[in-house]
Amino acid sequence: MFDLKALDQIIKDTISAVEKSKEQIYDIAENARMEKQRVALELEEIQKRTIETIREVDELERLEKTARLRLMEVSRNFNRYTEKDIKEAYDRAKELQVKLGLLRERESQLRQRRHQLEISLRKLDETVKKAEDMVSQVGAALSLLSGNLQGISTKLEEIQQRQHLSMQVIKAQEEERRRVARDIHDGPAQSMANVILRIEICERLLEKNPAQVPKELRELKKVLKNSLQDVRKIIFDLRPMALDDLGIIPTLKRYFNEYEERTGLKVELIAFGQEKRISSAMEVAIFRVIQEAVNNAYKHAQASKVVVRLEMTPKVVNCSIKDDGVGFVVKEKMGQDKTFGLIGMRERIELLKGTFEINSAPGKGTEIRFQIPLEG
Repeated sequence: MFDLKALDQIIKDTISAVEKSKEQIYDIAENARMEKQRVALELEEIQKRTIETIREVDELERLEKTARLRLMEVSRNFNRYTEKDIKEAYDRAKELQVKLGLLRERESQLRQRRHQLEISLRKLDETVKKAEDMVSQVGAALSLLSGNLQGISTKLEEIQQRQHLSMQVIKAQEEERRRVARDIHDGPAQSMANVILRIEICERLLEKNPAQVPKELRELKKVLKNSLQDVRKIIFDLRPMALDDLGIIPTLKRYFNEYEERTGLKVELIAFGQEKRISSAMEVAIFRVIQEAVNNAYKHAQASKVVVRLEMTPKVVNCSIKDDGVGFVVKEKMGQDKTFGLIGMRERIELLKGTFEINSAPGKGTEIRFQIPLEG
C-alpha cells in the first residue's frame, strides 16, 4: 500500500520544478516548429530548382548529342566542309560538353542538398512530435499532481497497464522483425543463392554446350519471378501500400480478390455506413486483425467461406469476421495461443481503446467481433 500523504507531499515539492521544465519544453517545441517550417520552405525551393535543372540537363544532353553528330559528320566529310565549318562544329560540341558538365554538377549538388534537407526535416518532425508528447505528458502530470489524491490508485493502475501494453508492443515488434528476417532468409536469400548458381552454370554452358543456355535461362527466369513474388509478399505483410492510397475498404476488396484467387477460399465483404478515411493506425489495425482472422479460417478452420462485415459510423467502426469452419473452444485456444494470433489481435484493438470478442464452438464455426471508437 502507498502512503498517500507522503506521496502527496512529494508531489507538491516537485510541482514547481515540473512547471519550470514545462516552459523549457514549450520553447524547444516552438523553436523546432519554426525551424521545421524554414527547412520545409527551403526544401520546396530546392525541389523546384532540382526539377528545373533536370529539365535543363535533358535539353542540353539533346543539344550536345546533336552537336556531336554534327562534328562526326563534318570530320568524316571534311572535303565537303570548310575549315571554318569544322572549327565551328568542334567549338559548339566542346562548349555544350562544358555546359553539360557544369549543369550535371549543379544537379548533383541540388540532389545532395535536397537529401540533407529531407533528413533534417524528418529529424525536426520527430523533435516536434517528441516535444509535443512531452508537453502533453507534463500537462497531464501537472494536472494529476496539482489535484488531490482521489483516484490516484486507479491512475497508477492505468499507468501500469500502459507500460504492460508498451512492452507487448515492443515484443510484437521484435517478433515481427524475426519473422521478416526468417522470411527473407528462407525465401529471397535462398533464391538469390540459386540464381548465382544458375548463372555460373550458364557461364560454363556458354563454353561447353551453348544449346543448353536458353533452357537454363528459362529456369533462371522462373526463379527470379518466384523471388519477386516473395519480396512483394514480404513488403505487403509489412504494410500494404494500398492502405495509404485507397483506404481500408478498397484495400480489403483488393486483398480478398487476390486471396480467393490464391487459396480458393471465398471471402465476402459487406460494408455498411459511409465510407471514409480514418487514421492510419486504425486502418492498419483493422486490416491486420481481419487479415489474421481470414488466414486462420483458411489455415486452421478448414472453412469454405468467410463473411466480413464492416460498418463505419461517425463515432465507431464495427467489424465482424465469421467463417463456417470447424470452430474451437475459446478458453483453451486463448490459453495456448501460439499459432492463431488471437492475443495479438485483441491487443491491437485494445491499444486503440476498442473491444474485442470471439465466439466459437467445435463444429459451429468462428466469429470475431471488434469495435473501435473514432473519437477520444
